[in-house]
Amino acid sequence: MKDIFDRIKESVGGPIGQYRSIAEGYLAFPKLEGELGPHMKFNGKDVLCWSLNNYIGLANHPEIRKADAEGAAKWGLAYPMGSRMMTGNTNLHVELEKRLAAFEKKEAAFLFNFGYQGIVSAIDSLVDRHDVILFDAEAHACLLDGKRLHLGKSFSFKHNDIESCEKKLKVACKIAEEQGGGVLLITEGVFGMTGALGILDQIVALKKKYKFRIMIDDAHGFGIMGPTGRGTSEHFGVMDDIDIYIGAYAKSMAIIGGFIATDKAVIDYLRYNMRSQIYAKSLPSAIVEGCLKRLEIIDSPEGDRLREKCWTVVRRLQNGFREAGFDIGPAEACVTPVRIFGGVNEGIKMAYDLRENYKIFCSIVIYPVIPPGMVIFRIIPTAAHSIEDVDYTLNAFKEIKAKLDSGYYDKQPLPDALATLVK
Repeated sequence: MKDIFDRIKESVGGPIGQYRSIAEGYLAFPKLEGELGPHMKFNGKDVLCWSLNNYIGLANHPEIRKADAEGAAKWGLAYPMGSRMMTGNTNLHVELEKRLAAFEKKEAAFLFNFGYQGIVSAIDSLVDRHDVILFDAEAHACLLDGKRLHLGKSFSFKHNDIESCEKKLKVACKIAEEQGGGVLLITEGVFGMTGALGILDQIVALKKKYKFRIMIDDAHGFGIMGPTGRGTSEHFGVMDDIDIYIGAYAKSMAIIGGFIATDKAVIDYLRYNMRSQIYAKSLPSAIVEGCLKRLEIIDSPEGDRLREKCWTVVRRLQNGFREAGFDIGPAEACVTPVRIFGGVNEGIKMAYDLRENYKIFCSIVIYPVIPPGMVIFRIIPTAAHSIEDVDYTLNAFKEIKAKLDSGYYDKQPLPDALATLVK
């Protein structure tokens, strides 16, 4: 028999952890300091930051900072103690749920302490072994982890491929009928790695032919997508046809938590069956009060102005990359993945060059998260960025691409400074 610790110590660290020796503290687990926004400090130097999901700029909005400070002073960070079911319920929690449900035009809503664990637990609660889950092959890890808890059958369909979706849906419906269960189709409003929108309108159209329920994870759509920020379902005009809407606060609201909105009978069931909420402490009242203020701004003329500012930055950035010949894939939402073809070592050198010489900080994604031979610089434009930030960044990327095409990075050794920085 082998000791668990011995096996872990002998491993290379896992698919991503294998790069820890050169990534720790620099490419992985970096420390950004200063006020949250486009201009922060990294390793003591000023950088232009493109790695915060602060879409409409609420992280440092003066009204939000004031509401958060007053909430913390009023309630502390402990109140209420206990889970919602036992001793953690308050009028503030109930009020936020009512407002979120009304905002998403659903009968009821239920708060999550954390978006990730809330989604996992919601899927686990919604289906039993007789039901069948159908999901997009590129669904977020939280959706896949929720699916893994399912004791029944599940099928994936090709990413955003309606023909594959219908083919698998037909099979899922047949199996569910034989087993006396139903079908839950899970997809995303916005895919967080690519910025692609889910094909919600096409999937909804299949309801005319098949009986199933649709759940969308709209973490990257809530607050920013749609004319009034109600999400990707509003963008496509299918709010009434999305059965289960899940939003996260960590993007447009710039705070922790999330929610699920659907029929009241389903919410009533989830409140008594979601293990992640029954057995976990309730969201602190200071956070809930802060979320109420955030939702108030999102659902106001100020929210409209902030969304328009964000989309101005997004369009300028994405159009600029495309006009310069960069591959950003099907990005339509804020997430903008700049795909550059090169190996892992070249990607690390480019990231180092961007951060140290151009003072641009953005996240780098490499194999095995994505296929080998490609590097993605994941850029997140927000309402807090300026057009000057965009233009500077576009020019910098043109220069590093020219270096890559000339073989410059291939000839350079890994920077010695990395070894010093990661110690």
